[in-house]
Amino acid sequence: MDFSQQSYGAHFAEVGVDEDTGEVRLRRMLGVFTAGRALNAKTARSQAIGGMVFGVGAALQQAMVLDPRFGYFVNHDLAEYHVPVHADIPAIDAIFLRELDEDSNPLKSKGIGELGICGAGAAVANAIHNACGARTRDYPITLDKVLASLPVQA
Repeated sequence: MDFSQQSYGAHFAEVGVDEDTGEVRLRRMLGVFTAGRALNAKTARSQAIGGMVFGVGAALQQAMVLDPRFGYFVNHDLAEYHVPVHADIPAIDAIFLRELDEDSNPLKSKGIGELGICGAGAAVANAIHNACGARTRDYPITLDKVLASLPVQA
């Protein structure tokens, strides 16, 4: 094989963390991507933003709680399985850099697929660390995990 095809991206997130309660709020998020020729710029941007929202939800809210006695999911519906809503994502944007990949295919395009989700959670976790010093590597990053990993104040 002479060629390899990838899409690339970078995620940037800013969060606010309440050091008393451990509550994390996303303030703004930006994704910058390159994915070959965008065949439809509007839907490509929408797909990237949707992936970023999904990544924020995975990082901060979404957890499958399993009852080990019966192998039953305790939070089996949307009343108990939390996903981000509009109020959770105040400012988000996706930008695509111009790129034509001559070797990808005749249209010079690449797949966008899960490009928006892949780094979104890590960007949120790093923003939390930058905001308050708490380093959490276990999703979802809940209040108890943030409070437990806050640096000790002298």
